[in-house]
Amino acid sequence: MLDISRVRAITLDLDDTLWPIWPTIARAEKALHDWLCPHAPMAAALFANPAALREIRNHVAEQRPELKHDLSSVRRESIRLALYRAGEDPLLADPAFEVFFAARQQVDLYADAGPALEFLAGRYPLVSLSNGNADLQRVGIGRFFRAALSAREFGVGKPDPRIFVAAAGAVDVQPEQVLHVGDDATLDVLGALNAGMQAVWVNRSEHQWPYEEQPHVTVTDLTQLCDLLR
Repeated sequence: MLDISRVRAITLDLDDTLWPIWPTIARAEKALHDWLCPHAPMAAALFANPAALREIRNHVAEQRPELKHDLSSVRRESIRLALYRAGEDPLLADPAFEVFFAARQQVDLYADAGPALEFLAGRYPLVSLSNGNADLQRVGIGRFFRAALSAREFGVGKPDPRIFVAAAGAVDVQPEQVLHVGDDATLDVLGALNAGMQAVWVNRSEHQWPYEEQPHVTVTDLTQLCDLLR
C-alpha cells in the first residue's frame, strides 16, 4: 500500500508512461526513410526491409556492446552500416540520424499526462528516469523536471538499482523517500522496489501483473495517481 507521507520526490519513466512510444518511432523511421530516398536511395531500400533492418541493428549491438545503453548511438551506427553496405557515403549517417532524432522528439502526450505533470510538479520535485533517448526540452516538458537521468548518460539502465539511487540523489532525497512511476513491470516497478523506493505501475492496457512482489499501487492512467496524491 502506498504511504504518501513518505513521498518527497517522484521519478517518472517517459516512453509509454507519458506518451506511446511505437507511433513515435514509426513516424521517426518514416521521416528517416523519406530523407534517405533522395540522399541515399540504396540505403533507403535496406531500411524499407524490416528483416534487413533488424539484422543490421542486431549486428551493431553484437559488435558494439559498449553502446548497449546508448540508443542514439546504436541508431546512428545502424544507419552508417546500412550506408556502407549499400555502397553509399557513410558520412551521411550523422545528418540522417538528426532527421530521425528530431522526429523522435515529436511525441503525442497521453491526454492525462500534461495535467498530471502540472499537478505533480507543483507538489514534488520530478526526475525523469529513462532507458530511451527522449530530450525533455525538445519534447517540450523540460520545465516540469528538476533533473533527468538516462541510461545513455549514466552508463547503466533500469532495472539496475544504481540508476534509481542516482535519481534520488539528483534531488537530495533518499530512495525510500521517492515514488517511482512507470509502465514496465520489470524495468520500472521491480527496479524501483529493489532500490528501496515505492513504485506505481501505470497499466494502461490491462496487462496481468507477472511477479510475486507487488507494486505499491496500480493505476490505469496518471489522473488516478494525482487523485491518490491529493
